[in-house]
Amino acid sequence: MATAHLLRRACSAFLSSTTTGPLPRLRQPRAAMATDSSAPFQKIQIQREDTTFDAYVVGKENAPGIVVLQEWWGVDYEIKNHAIHISQLGGGYRALIPDLYRGKVALDVAEAQHLMDGLDWQGAVKDIQASVKWLKSNGSPKVGVTGYCMGGALSIASGVLVPEVDAVVAFYGTPSSELADPSKAKAPIQAHFGEHDSFVGFSDVTAAKSLEEKLKSSGVPYEVHIYPGCSHAFMNTSPEALKRKKGMGLTDENQEAVDLAWSRFSAWMGRFLGSA
Repeated sequence: MATAHLLRRACSAFLSSTTTGPLPRLRQPRAAMATDSSAPFQKIQIQREDTTFDAYVVGKENAPGIVVLQEWWGVDYEIKNHAIHISQLGGGYRALIPDLYRGKVALDVAEAQHLMDGLDWQGAVKDIQASVKWLKSNGSPKVGVTGYCMGGALSIASGVLVPEVDAVVAFYGTPSSELADPSKAKAPIQAHFGEHDSFVGFSDVTAAKSLEEKLKSSGVPYEVHIYPGCSHAFMNTSPEALKRKKGMGLTDENQEAVDLAWSRFSAWMGRFLGSA
């Protein structure tokens, strides 16, 4: 899928700086990664067509729903941190994380690359649609989609391709034109990017401005925000995530930008989804 190629090319600098040989064989996924911090989460299974996938739900029943899409790492501690935070914004939301990698979680950059390369992107869009439908059939009157990096690209794609989506907030990721054309967006889209993001063509400032031009012609409400001094993945602020980012050469920390982005997220979802 072209989006994977776009992100792979953008990440090549990280791979060259963190690996000195061929990609390692993918380790068996650590089951703990899918179950640690499970206390607030309800694990469910969602079926679409001839496949079933796990998903993790947190938040108030009958509240507006938000599908939360993983980075290239998989369903790890940080995407769960984001989902918990989202569930507590405003009057409360019901957040759902679909497991797009079917239980696999990357432990380093090379593994994340391997998993993302193997993703069926069209299938992932179908997973998102099934997740949105699950929330709507289980008490959420309206449902938005949000995502980070790979999930950011998929969230924008869902705003184009999934008619049941009521609003989108995307963080530092854009879909390839082969996956989805943002000029044909049907849901309101808000997007967030770091000024110093170096993932060229995927989430750098040029990609952000290109997205903005396409959204202008879509006719849907949109916002594109660029945060001065921030690099890729600036929303990841847990101690574990900061350590991982530093290992990738991402050393910036900007809590003011993080707080502003969450404020804008809350206002956008509250505007289009309402609150519990």
